[in-house]
Amino acid sequence: MIFFVFAAISALFGFTGLAEATAGIAVVLFWIFLVLGFGAVAWGISTRNRD
Repeated sequence: MIFFVFAAISALFGFTGLAEATAGIAVVLFWIFLVLGFGAVAWGISTRNRD
C-alpha cells in the first residue's frame, strides 16, 4: 500500500520514472503476498484436525 501511495504522489509531482518503478515494485509485491496468502490458507485447510 505504501508503494502505491508513493507512486501516486510521484506521478502527481511529475516524477514519472520514479512513479513507474514504484508501481512495478508494488505489483511484484502484490503477487508475491497473494501467492503466500493462498498458500497459507491451503496449508491451514490441509493440516487442520478432522475430529
